[in-house]
Amino acid sequence: MPDQDHSSTIATARDWTRLLRDYREPRAGRSVVELAITLLPFAALWAAMLVLLDLGLWWLAAILALPAAGLLVRLFMIAHDCGHGSFFPARWANDWTGRVLGVLTLTPYDLWRRSHAIHHAGAGNLDRRGIGDVTTLTVREYAAMSRFGRLRYRLYRHPAVMFGLGPPYLFLLQHRLPLGFMRKGWSPWVSTMATNAAIVSALALLMWAFGIAPVLFVHMPILLIGAAIGVWLFYVQHQFDGTQWDGAETWNVHTAALHGSSHYDLPAPLAWFTANIGVHQVHHLASRIPCYRLPEVLRDFPELKGVGRLTLWRSLACVRLALWDEGERRLVSFRDAHRRALVPLPADRSVSAETPAVGTAQSI
Repeated sequence: MPDQDHSSTIATARDWTRLLRDYREPRAGRSVVELAITLLPFAALWAAMLVLLDLGLWWLAAILALPAAGLLVRLFMIAHDCGHGSFFPARWANDWTGRVLGVLTLTPYDLWRRSHAIHHAGAGNLDRRGIGDVTTLTVREYAAMSRFGRLRYRLYRHPAVMFGLGPPYLFLLQHRLPLGFMRKGWSPWVSTMATNAAIVSALALLMWAFGIAPVLFVHMPILLIGAAIGVWLFYVQHQFDGTQWDGAETWNVHTAALHGSSHYDLPAPLAWFTANIGVHQVHHLASRIPCYRLPEVLRDFPELKGVGRLTLWRSLACVRLALWDEGERRLVSFRDAHRRALVPLPADRSVSAETPAVGTAQSI
């Protein structure tokens, strides 16, 4: 994306933030219904899979794992809204709903809410990368790396790692400790360890009632599919052609929200399963808007539909984007960076101290 007049863009983005204030009020009755029509079918599918496994119909149970995973993603997105204080009018209702759903999704709610708030406060800021986002290096930072550093980053950005190994690592292992917040007081530890204890207790009760193998054969496929979908969603929300990054001196939260987040224009059934999180440019502009009111915004302001729009087909091309080209102000692939001589042949030198460490995204 070429340079633009930041002052006019910021004014427009700020205007949008003001216009969207009227949509921020959640409706308690609608929220209860949205939770019920997600949680009850999830429980029903979970039970049906258990029965099918007992009957030896494992192939039919495997088929049901896909819609169950979609419902688990939707439950995670509801917890996500709770973290923003946007799902229920009362804070206690948001927090306790989020904590309970965090047990189902293996996510320590209070810790995740904290890291996700950091993501919202610094999304698109080149000087505030590292917590709650997908690690993204600039071409200059990548060029300054050693051979091992480049290999490590390339492995991290490989689709098999990002969407295959990464999701189970994130939800099964990384969420079991308050990584990134281990010296931030007792609160991150309480959130993580309380969630761990609740997960162990729930699993122990289920395994006592139904057996170890049946419970694992039911929940693990649901969790792994749902985790992969969740990581993919978070990836395409900010890693797309047309996204915007800036240094701290020019970065602005409003322009970063409007131009650094995509509108993942999914078919209606997929939009429902993902709780409209694809309307991400609006979500970043006004994170207090409940997920079920995001379509209202697009209906009333159709001009927002085209901002950062990605179709399901076009989103597949986002996988190849891996480096931020500060000169061209756009994401480029490794191949493009090397072909255009933006990155010289690897030299045997260490990563610059300014280069952020490669890690796994801490939020979806």
